[in-house]
Formats: sequence, structure tokens, C-alpha cells
Amino acid sequence: MFLIHCPYCDEDRPEIEFSYAGEAHIARPQNADAISDAEWSEYLFIRENKRGIHCERWWHTNGCNRFFNAVRNTVTDKFIMTYEMGEPRPTPEEIEAARDDD
Repeated sequence: MFLIHCPYCDEDRPEIEFSYAGEAHIARPQNADAISDAEWSEYLFIRENKRGIHCERWWHTNGCNRFFNAVRNTVTDKFIMTYEMGEPRPTPEEIEAARDDD
């Protein structure tokens, strides 16, 4: 078991308290009625799903019940940093500064 830092509770909590909620920073189309079925399908289903450092959304289901964003290395499963919803995606420099040899 590993620990995940909740930015709202400001505590490291066991992974079993959290649920993965998808890729972070996915913007909903502004005018959903005006886009094609193909564009809507891409918004709903197509994700980066890349190997390595990735921004994700997580839900503290058995804690404060809030969503937050995290930067995680999908190869090592190590969380590099977490941050509150609404905050901008961290820059590569910020991510690198938060890493400690994952």
C-alpha cells in the first residue's frame, strides 16, 4: 500500500481512501450542440494514456470527498505532487523540482 497526499486535508492517506477519476485538465467543449458526433466522441473517450509522468484527477472518496489533481509517474506508480482542482497544470520545471528520483 502507498500513501497519497490530499491537498485539501493536507495529509498523506492510504491509497484505499482514493479513487482514480481520469485524466486531468480535459476541457468540456464550449458549444456541445454545435460539434460533430466524432468530435464529441473524441472528447468523451480519447485520452493521452501515456507512459510516464501524467496529470490525473483523483477523488478522496473515504476522506474529505473532494476531487483534486495529481502528477503521477504511471511506470513507477509514484505520485510526484498533488494540487487542488482549478489550479493550472504544473509546468515541466515545477514537476521536475518536485521529483525525487522516482
